[in-house]
Amino acid sequence: MAKTTPATLALRKAGVAFTLHTYDYDPDAGRVGLQAAESLGADPARVLKTLMAQVDGKPVCAVLASDQEVSMKRLAAVFGGKAAAMMKPADAERLTGYRVGGVSPFGQKRLVPTVVDEAALAHDQVFVNAGQRGLQAHLAPADLVTALGARAALITSE
Repeated sequence: MAKTTPATLALRKAGVAFTLHTYDYDPDAGRVGLQAAESLGADPARVLKTLMAQVDGKPVCAVLASDQEVSMKRLAAVFGGKAAAMMKPADAERLTGYRVGGVSPFGQKRLVPTVVDEAALAHDQVFVNAGQRGLQAHLAPADLVTALGARAALITSE
């Protein structure tokens, strides 16, 4: 497995301290983020998933705990929109340059507005995809928000 991806290059360029962790990616897993957490032996609340969505037709990125669901209503509100919907997998891959299951919020082909669920900030360290299936970056959530120029907000369902 390659340890250098557009995501790891972006993290290094931003001066973010991180460590890389690999795990056996299961393409048949029902919920990829939960499978990653289990494989890493980590709390699912600390293993964040990266979702690509659209708010009023414009692409956005949402980062939240692997055991949570995004609220489309809250996601739309964060970006001042009326409606949000998940992006089709092929569109997400084309926009980010990553394969679904390996989408990282870092190093995407096109920079899009990003929100990190505020619950992630309660942890000292979190895992986020490092740009390849089976590769995670372990870093401080504050660094995640800062390096992405993201905002932190409540985006999970109740």
